Amino acid sequence: MRFRFLVVPALAAFLASCGGDSDAPPLIGTVGANNELAGSLYSQAQQAEKDGKRSKAIKLYDKLADEMPTSEHAAEARFRQGELLEQDGEIQKSFVAYQDFITRYNNSNLYEKALSRQAAMAQSAADGHVKTSFLGLKSSISNDKITDMLAKVRANAPRSPTASKAQFTIGEVWEIQGNASGATKAVAAYRELVVQYPDSKEAPEAQFRIGKVLLDQAKHGNQDQANLDRAKVALEDYVRQYPSHHRVGEARKMIANIGGQDVERSFEIAQFYERKGDVGSAKFYYQEVLRQSAYGPTHDKAKKRLAELGN
Repeated sequence: MRFRFLVVPALAAFLASCGGDSDAPPLIGTVGANNELAGSLYSQAQQAEKDGKRSKAIKLYDKLADEMPTSEHAAEARFRQGELLEQDGEIQKSFVAYQDFITRYNNSNLYEKALSRQAAMAQSAADGHVKTSFLGLKSSISNDKITDMLAKVRANAPRSPTASKAQFTIGEVWEIQGNASGATKAVAAYRELVVQYPDSKEAPEAQFRIGKVLLDQAKHGNQDQANLDRAKVALEDYVRQYPSHHRVGEARKMIANIGGQDVERSFEIAQFYERKGDVGSAKFYYQEVLRQSAYGPTHDKAKKRLAELGN
């Protein structure tokens, strides 16, 4: 967004010698002139809307807000530009317009409405993106763009319910990517939510998702034992911290399955050492199987092998 101020001719040479500064405050005497010209532009934009010339109206509102940001019509112009762009489906352009409004005009009576519209638009874009990705289609907006929008929503109102919701959706957007990179970013996003918004309604589900994503990676991606261990710890934390949450039963089954995988892994390692002739190591891992499980087929097989090896 550019900034230009109308200046009286007597000061033009002085300003040129000083250099331009788009962040400098308006000069005394220019605000009134700005208001007069801004009023004219605002009227033209409104007339363009009435005449059905939406593209022209958007350009006029943009011109007004860009060139006369301190005028009395600038805030309304920028907000209306954002509304029209949103209605036209220009999501990213609309988001930028709302962001400029939110940054500059926090005293406007339209401020809360701008926050609400921006948050709803970012959430809607993310929901559509997640759905599209789930169906295997390519979205017109990248993960990076979507998560950047959501991060701005979170930063604009960090103590509101929209902040935790935006943070959770960042995790979802990366989770749906379905690869190791996305999983890492999803886990980081969910963890940040649990730390920054522990009392939010999204926190229990976020803690559950940490365990789920790590477990999915252990099964289908990075089958490192460390991922299983981290998944188990995350799910155990979830059960302990949120015992009444609706996914506790599911989490308990997942924890039990992780334990079963530990048992199978120990049994396979014992067999490996037995084949190598390292009886001492084989016995150690068969004993691990007994320690990790109180019953079951693998438990019984380990117990039998220990007896045959002279335990």
